[in-house]
Amino acid sequence: MNLEVTIRRFNPEIDDAAHDELYHIDAEPMERVLDVLNRLKWESDGTLTYRKSCAHGVCGSDAMLINGENRLACVTLVKDLKSTKIKIEPMPGSPVIKDLVVDQSAFWRKYEAVMPYLVNNDPPPETERYQSADDQFLIEESTKCILCGACTQSCPSSWGDDEYLGPAALLKAYRFIFDSRDQAGADRLNIIDNNKGLWKCYTIFNCVQACPKEIDVTKHISALKRKVVSERY
Repeated sequence: MNLEVTIRRFNPEIDDAAHDELYHIDAEPMERVLDVLNRLKWESDGTLTYRKSCAHGVCGSDAMLINGENRLACVTLVKDLKSTKIKIEPMPGSPVIKDLVVDQSAFWRKYEAVMPYLVNNDPPPETERYQSADDQFLIEESTKCILCGACTQSCPSSWGDDEYLGPAALLKAYRFIFDSRDQAGADRLNIIDNNKGLWKCYTIFNCVQACPKEIDVTKHISALKRKVVSERY
């Protein structure tokens, strides 16, 4: 396949504004978008800048806007785009550092705000802190998040409010609030029970569509809302 690849470029050292650059490249249908980017960088334009790491859909570092949707470049196949024209842009909603690399500082600040770690003040057991299969099933899907940011960067509420915690942070809050071994659920509910947290989610479902791990993020946020209403109001 001969592809027309349009990439949104921005170099703060020389550019006043972002612009599109067009590249032509031959690619196999089973190649990934990351393979295309790598060959463009290695063979055509060494200045092209983007994040990548594991290249296996685990680290989440190469999330970007591909043909209008937030996706991971390492798991998006050329054939699945169903077009010989590919447009690649940085994820929306965050400042662009260079080309396809966005500033994730705010994303990580919000992630840290929900206490993304197990809190248990009981004496440590000799082996591990056990939980039942049912309790584990309750949080299993939420543990699959790879923190790529695709959900948060696809959320109109995040675009409109810089202080909104966002879907990824709320999903992480769910993961520990509903963990039977954790003892800081009330503290996390205090953090998210406000109009910059749970109540800024308007159930638009962009996060569900964007998630490369097919996590039903909205379902988990809705469960948090029900918990807050039933226990507090």
